[in-house]
Order: sequence, then structure tokens, then C-alpha cells
Amino acid sequence: MELHVRYEGDDDPKKCTARKLDRLGHATLHRSARATPPGIVLNPFAEQALSPADAESGPDRLVALDCSWETAEREAFDLDGPQRSLPFLVAANPVNYGTAFQLNTVEAFAGALAILGEREQAADILSTFSWGPTFLDLNEEPLRRYADCADSTDVVAVQDDYLADE
Repeated sequence: MELHVRYEGDDDPKKCTARKLDRLGHATLHRSARATPPGIVLNPFAEQALSPADAESGPDRLVALDCSWETAEREAFDLDGPQRSLPFLVAANPVNYGTAFQLNTVEAFAGALAILGEREQAADILSTFSWGPTFLDLNEEPLRRYADCADSTDVVAVQDDYLADE
């Protein structure tokens, strides 16, 4: 699956997972919404959750927005394609370790890929980060359950199970 990033460049370049994905040939960075090709847009503010059904009906392309959380909501809506949010997942990166819903770009891509049935690609892009494989370990059960869902409604029901436990 193709990975594309609408890149704002407002973060620390040394910690930016999107830049590393681009450098290693796993993703392509785009400096404007116009230059970013349409795809399934990973938008934390979207009303519909990503599900395996998106792999069947959507484009074979994921688009993430790499920017500060302050500009994410405004910028995400400028991207073409179905907007989907990721369900409950826990970050493994050193900045947000153990925090739900605070994923960096590579974690968002990996979570989406696993849900869409591209587990091998998810593991591959995470393997270049020392903490990367921990993301799949921390989220093993929810990712497996989300990947077994039929649609967004089922994904939200599984997510509700995890949120009820919190």
C-alpha cells in the first residue's frame, strides 16, 4: 500500500518519523495539500473509524498529516479522500509512550496498515525505529480484533470495549 504524508515541517526534524519514512523510501512527503494525492486520510477528527471495509472500497493509498496537534484539525480537511479516524491504540514512541490516541506518523500508518490487513508492511515500517516493534506488541489484541471487523460500526464497538476498561 502506498504511504503519503502531507508534511508541515513544524516539528523537530531529528524526531520526525515521517521524514525518516521518506528517507528510507517507505513514504512520500508532500509540502502542500494540492500536491498530496487522494487516499484514505488518517484524520483523528474524522467521524468514521477506519475498518477493513476501507481496504475493499477505498484507494490503495494511505495519507497522513504530519504537523503539530494545534494545526491538525484545520489542515486535515484540506486533503482529498475518505477521512477515517484510528480507533483506540496506545503509543509506543518515547514522547507519548503508553498514551492512547497520541500516535506519531509511523504509528498511525502501522496501525492503519494492520487494520487493513497489511500487517507485514506495518512491521516493516516500524522495524527502523528502536521502539517500533513495541507498538505492535502493545496493541496486539486490539489490532487483531479491529482487523477481524466487518465495518466501522464493528470497529467502534470493539473500541468501546477498551474504553470501558479505562
